[in-house]
Amino acid sequence: MSTEVRVPTLGESVTEATVATWFKKPGDTVAVDEMLCELETDKVTVEVPSPVAGTLSEIVAAEGETVGVDALLAQVTEGDAAPAPAKAAPKAAPAPDAAAAQTEAGPEEPKLRDPEDAPSAKKLMADAGLSDVKGTGKDGRVMKEDVLKALTAKSDAPAPAAAPRAPVAASDEAREERVKMTRLRQTIAKRLKDSQNTAAMLTTYNEVDMTEVMALRDAYKDLFVKKHGVKLGFMSFFTKACIHALHEVPEVNAEIDGTDVVYKNYVHMGIAAGTPTGLVVPVIRDADQMSFAGIEKAIAEMGAKARDGKLSMAEMQGGTFTISNGGVYGSLMSSPILNPPQSGILGMHKIQDRPMAINGQVVIRPMMYLALSYDHRIVDGKGAVTFLVRVKEALEDPRRLLMDL
Repeated sequence: MSTEVRVPTLGESVTEATVATWFKKPGDTVAVDEMLCELETDKVTVEVPSPVAGTLSEIVAAEGETVGVDALLAQVTEGDAAPAPAKAAPKAAPAPDAAAAQTEAGPEEPKLRDPEDAPSAKKLMADAGLSDVKGTGKDGRVMKEDVLKALTAKSDAPAPAAAPRAPVAASDEAREERVKMTRLRQTIAKRLKDSQNTAAMLTTYNEVDMTEVMALRDAYKDLFVKKHGVKLGFMSFFTKACIHALHEVPEVNAEIDGTDVVYKNYVHMGIAAGTPTGLVVPVIRDADQMSFAGIEKAIAEMGAKARDGKLSMAEMQGGTFTISNGGVYGSLMSSPILNPPQSGILGMHKIQDRPMAINGQVVIRPMMYLALSYDHRIVDGKGAVTFLVRVKEALEDPRRLLMDL
C-alpha cells in the first residue's frame, strides 16, 4: 500500500515553499515520523516526517523545486523495505489516441503531479484580472515573479531595468562563487527595502550610563541563577525599560492600517536575533505581564530555537515593538531599520568606558549609545525623544521601574 507525503500547512500567509534537502533517496527504508525532507519558506524551515513506516518508493518534488501547500512530495510504500520501482521513462511520449483518451478520462492521480501555478501567483492574477501570463517555472509553471513582471509591463511607467553587473576579469571570475539566495534571505532583503520605501523613517539618538544596571546585575546575578535557573542579562532591563516607555508614548507601540491608527494595549516584544541563515525576530508575547525572570527565560528559549532553526511561524508573528542588540557584535552606533508594520525599534550598542563630566568632575563611566528608529507618519519627534529619554532614565535608575516612575 502506497501512502502520499504532502506539503504540510506552512503557516499564516505562507502559501509555498522550496524543497531544500532530501534526507532519503528512493529505496531507503523509513520509520514513522522519520524526517524525509526539509522545506524552506519565506520565514522558517519546515521538516516533513514520514507518516508511515516503509520504503520511500518515489520522490515527486526534487530539491530546488517550489511547491504549494498540500502538494505531493513523495510516495512511501508501507511495510518492509522493497526495491524502489523503476520510474516510467519521461521521454516516451504517449500515442495521440492514448493522450486524447487520458485527457477525456479526467484528472486522477497524474493531476497531482501536473505542474500547477503557484498559489500566490493565482491570487495575484485573480486580483489583477490577468489570465495569460507566461510562466518561467518548471514545466511552464507561473510563479509570483512572473505575475509581478506582467503587472509592471502593463503599467504606464516602464519597469526599472536591473543594474548590470560590472564586468569581471576572467582571472577573477574563476575565483568567484555564485550562490543562490535562500528564500529567507530574499524575504529579509525585500522586507527591509519595503520598510524604507513605505515608512517615513527617522532615527533619534541618546546615550545611557550603564553603571547602576551593571551594579544591580552584579549584586544579584548569582541569587538570580540559583532561584530562577537562568542568567540575569541586560535584555530584561532593556525590555522592562521599553515597556515602561511604551505606556507613556503609546504611538510607538501602534501601527498604521490604511487611514486608521491601531493602538495596542499590550506589548508583544520582538527580540532580533542573528542566525547562520539570517536575521529572525522571535516575539515574546505579553512581555508587559512578565517578570524579569520570565523575560530572561523567554529570551533564552527563543534564542536557542533561533540558533537551531526551530522557530515556528507563530513565534515570529504579532510583534508590536522590536529591540535589536548590535552591541553583541561590537557595534558602537547604528540606525536600525523598522520591522513593518511596527512603528518603532530600539537599537542597543556596545558598552564602552568613556570620560564623562559628572557633578563638575571627569569620571570614567560605562556608556552605551541608544538609537530609536521610528515611523514619522505616526510618531512625532517629541514622542520619539520622550520615549528614548524614559528608557535612559529607567536604565540609569532602575528603581524607577519598580515604582512605575
